[in-house]
Amino acid sequence: MGDHVDVGGHPTWVDVRGRPVGDAQVVLLLHGGLSNCDLLLDALEPTLAARYALVAFDRRGHGRTADTSEPFHYEDMATETIRVLEQVVDRPAHLVGFSDGGIVAILVALRRPDLVRRLVLIGANFHVDGLRPLELGEDGPQVTAIAESYAQRSPDGAEHFPVVVEKGLTLMRSEPTLSTADVARIGAPTLVMAGDDDLVELSHTCALYEALPAGALAVVPAASHLVPVEKPDLVARLVDDFLGSAWPPATMMPIGRAREAAPAQP
Repeated sequence: MGDHVDVGGHPTWVDVRGRPVGDAQVVLLLHGGLSNCDLLLDALEPTLAARYALVAFDRRGHGRTADTSEPFHYEDMATETIRVLEQVVDRPAHLVGFSDGGIVAILVALRRPDLVRRLVLIGANFHVDGLRPLELGEDGPQVTAIAESYAQRSPDGAEHFPVVVEKGLTLMRSEPTLSTADVARIGAPTLVMAGDDDLVELSHTCALYEALPAGALAVVPAASHLVPVEKPDLVARLVDDFLGSAWPPATMMPIGRAREAAPAQP
């Protein structure tokens, strides 16, 4: 059931589903840009709700959370996420981030590793140069669907949508600017996932995976950047398997992972 919660002095839409937060491991779902928390909840709740407490929230200017006059920055979104972890979750959680939400998850893991159990990064880039060119016509079906979803939820009204789009595109064109050395500081086991025709360059996705000390990789065939929408059951199974398995995995012919010295994590 969703409701507005004061997060850093701003009414923020938070939705909690599945098992009670105090009785199970928590999975915090971080939505993509120009989206809202319903996207990942719809994809993952049927599979994960029986085992986990699912917490999702709409970032400032998205979904049911009102915008402010400030521009969008990923570091500010990470601060917002850390506050949700501290106020709503109140303990370490698994972070599942899609697109912009994956970037936010990376920043949270770098700033507050004490709050992160495992990461799932879906269609995420660590540097702005990792994105392929994207052309979205103003009257195209994707923009129309996003605009309708925004109008149905936003307390700012449909007329504010162009402002959010401009702030979102400005963000995407200028951030993030992390390096593989930054990524290498993430110690939490991390699943990197992407569609085989993703907005993020496949080489960039592989660079993200290869830079991680404890990484796993899933490239979903016949899928685009919107893989959680296109193949929700498969994405949910991959996430469920990753979160529920020991780390490092006990494969039959380890090569790169043969050098991992960390003890298995439940």
